[in-house]
Amino acid sequence: MSVFPKISLRPEVENYLKEGFMNKEVVSASSKQEAERKFETLLNHLSHPPSFTTVRVNTHLASVQHVKNLLIVELQKQFNELSIPVLQHPDLPDVLLIPVIGPRKNIKKQQCEAIVGAQCGNAVLRGAHVYVPGIMSASKFMKAGDVISVYSDIKGKCKKGAKEFDGTKVFLGNGISERSRKEIFGGLPALKGIGIRMTEPIYLSPSFDSVLPSYLFLQNLPSAVVTHVLNPQPGEKILDMCAAPGGKTTHIAALIHDQGEVIALDKISNKVEKIKQNALLLGLNSIRAFCFDGTKAVKVDTIEHTEGAPPFLPESFDRILLDAPCSGMGQRPNMACNLTLKEVTSYQPLQRKLFTVEPQIGGEGMMGAGLSFEQLKWLQRFDPSFVSLQDTDIDSLRDARIEDMIWLANKDCIGFFIAKFLKCKSTSEKDPQR
Repeated sequence: MSVFPKISLRPEVENYLKEGFMNKEVVSASSKQEAERKFETLLNHLSHPPSFTTVRVNTHLASVQHVKNLLIVELQKQFNELSIPVLQHPDLPDVLLIPVIGPRKNIKKQQCEAIVGAQCGNAVLRGAHVYVPGIMSASKFMKAGDVISVYSDIKGKCKKGAKEFDGTKVFLGNGISERSRKEIFGGLPALKGIGIRMTEPIYLSPSFDSVLPSYLFLQNLPSAVVTHVLNPQPGEKILDMCAAPGGKTTHIAALIHDQGEVIALDKISNKVEKIKQNALLLGLNSIRAFCFDGTKAVKVDTIEHTEGAPPFLPESFDRILLDAPCSGMGQRPNMACNLTLKEVTSYQPLQRKLFTVEPQIGGEGMMGAGLSFEQLKWLQRFDPSFVSLQDTDIDSLRDARIEDMIWLANKDCIGFFIAKFLKCKSTSEKDPQR
């Protein structure tokens, strides 16, 4: 069931995406009307959260079953003894799935309101509480302990500190204020803690703030699939070219049982520190993180020695993972994207520059890329428009079959694609055709 408007895009961006989505191959395989319907369905799905919250178990420190048992106890505390199933993915043994309850109806809107930024609103729909920096506006007399209706400013028009807002806003649910309006906007040193604790969200998802931090990593399902597709082995030397914040980097290290060498690169220093913090938190010692531009990772001058630091000689690694920078428009929920067409198209040259499956969870690649049918099958594409938006409540969970829930989790996730390349020939070998 759709409860939010479709993702808001600039008209020129939406037209550009539609033109690429409705390419000749796609239209000829169905019809123009069907392709248009599917595109609109996709835009609508992007503004809603996936049907499941996905977490990855750090198998370096504990077994999946042990962590699953701890998580079940934690969820019972959060949901007041409500029994929410925790499923282990059959094809991704270190992945746990928690159903999202919602959209929840009959939540009474309150007179006292708070407006949050779009990014904060997206996080609330995935189970987060409202932190003070995300609050844009609050009712004039809001005080700590008040029941507050929380809305998302999806157009980014609300002025910080406003007492009311009449622009486009989307209801996210109710919560209890932990700070007064005066504390939030009083000009005191910036507050960073929870400002509103969500008690009646439209979509009920668990909060993972400080929950089993050494055992669990919050990660979208396709992101967890990526490292299994890479299939790293103990003793190998592996490069993660655009690694921050380190979800896939730490996953690689866990899958090789921390036996080998994992090199993580990112060109922003504070993001590199985040990789190091995550590695330390998860108890992984095989990771070395460097602040370095991935487009310059190959060493041109072979005379200079860098003792294991970038740049590297050609063919220094057994496997390479590249999660190239992109627009991020496949994230869910995402009610608004303000990127210009120039910004959207700017990622393609960078992705090409960075370029100088099992388990098969996703569907085949999208037609229109000039690939054969067999080549498309080697891609994995995660298309959230494949299934209808879900209405999930406790009663429907009790009656649901596990295999049906796993199928839904595989389909109703973020937009994503994965491609695996196998190197057939060494760069040192001379091509007889040249």
